[in-house]
Amino acid sequence: MSQKAATGLDKHVLINGEWVDAADRTDVIHPYDGELVGSVPMVSDQQVVEAIDAADAAVEASSLSAYERYELLSETARLVEERLDDIAHILTSEQGKPLSEARGEVDRAVQTLELSAEQAKRMTGEYIPMDAQKGFARDHCFTQREPLGVVAAITPFNFPLNLMVHKVGPALAAGNAVVGKPATNTPLTSIALFECLDDAAAAIDADVPDGLFNVVTGSGSSVGDVILDHEAVEAISFTGSTGVGKYIANNSGMTEVTLELGGNDPTIVWDDTDLQEAAVQVIGGACSNAGQVCNSVERVIVPEHIEDEFVDALVEACQNLVVGDPFEEETNVASMVDDSQFEDLVDLFESTVEAGATVECGGNYGGDLGPRTFEPTVLTDVDPEMPAAAEETFGPLVPVITVADFDEAIAEANNTNYGLEAGLFTQDIDRAKRAADEIDAGGVNINTVSGFRADHMPYGGFKDSGVGKEGIKYAIEHFSREKLVGFHQGFNA
Repeated sequence: MSQKAATGLDKHVLINGEWVDAADRTDVIHPYDGELVGSVPMVSDQQVVEAIDAADAAVEASSLSAYERYELLSETARLVEERLDDIAHILTSEQGKPLSEARGEVDRAVQTLELSAEQAKRMTGEYIPMDAQKGFARDHCFTQREPLGVVAAITPFNFPLNLMVHKVGPALAAGNAVVGKPATNTPLTSIALFECLDDAAAAIDADVPDGLFNVVTGSGSSVGDVILDHEAVEAISFTGSTGVGKYIANNSGMTEVTLELGGNDPTIVWDDTDLQEAAVQVIGGACSNAGQVCNSVERVIVPEHIEDEFVDALVEACQNLVVGDPFEEETNVASMVDDSQFEDLVDLFESTVEAGATVECGGNYGGDLGPRTFEPTVLTDVDPEMPAAAEETFGPLVPVITVADFDEAIAEANNTNYGLEAGLFTQDIDRAKRAADEIDAGGVNINTVSGFRADHMPYGGFKDSGVGKEGIKYAIEHFSREKLVGFHQGFNA
């Protein structure tokens, strides 16, 4: 049993500048051993309304300049960085990812906050030459961007800090107020972020109104329905399952929505690349965070004539991973976040093997590994219709699908209702260009895996993978509106 997880983290929620409790609370457990980490409030519907109302009032009261918003986010970044080890410890305690990965997530969150701070100073418009159209005088017109108002930020369990920052940072940079709603099983890391925001607001020389940022915890369906029904919410940014995303899209009316949903992301490995290096990247892209990443490598597509050589390389890379306690520095893969995620993966794996897939390495789960731990597993003889290939796995499974030629590889990459990210390893520029043009996904990454993401790039998928883009500059476009201002010839009195 791990003795290193945090304990006693009994936190409150932030509503209108006050840290408050609720009548009911829910426990947060350490996924690796099931020990109690802490607890958070299960807020009432009325408390959610109070948080949204406070945010709405804060937007009206706020006179923060772009520079002051920059200061708020910069100071928050500094405070998060100051607490890097502490927040990483909380993250691993509630989410279960290896501590080394948790540190990396906190570092990325610091950078995302810094990028958001800089973007607050860059909300520029453009000059519109009106005489470009026949019959119009040379009047002066330009555009300017304005905040929408209240932004609801709803995040999942897999990156509980950086995904919240990806919503809160751009929303505040654009001049909005925020109501954050983290996943029920990983709320403590997001609360730590809002603690840093609260401290930053007190530290800078600016009049930051109460309610500019709020965080509530509790039932996702209950809180979500209140958010959908409240007229003051002008934008919803949601990362999570496709089913919930579609529910939000169908019930959000005129509210601006950004939906970052599921994926079944392919990575093609062709015969003109370094197979050993590609295998290391594929295994890393499939097994980081125990495979619980929406753009992780879900399907590996290779030409038939290199299958044996590449599978050998995959097995070697897979066997080099250390599975164990997330607080041990050498651990690469630890437990999954909860029983539900673990059991879903076990069912998918078992049904794929029953359908005829071959386990090349791994395939063990639970028992001595830990109650929610699944060993990184390479599968061959995988038919595209088998569950591990046809569905989003959200676990450390590496199904290998063989194809006869590159036409078939492209077709197989597109053989999914999702379209988040894709990867291709090749040294052929024409093959790379074909992939970029023909793969139906929001991002196509050449010579790396589908799981590549930089925090300032546009990130968002097609089809059932969602709508809209994250990445600071691109998120701000969703969290603001464009107004045209025209100056025309005046009249003397």
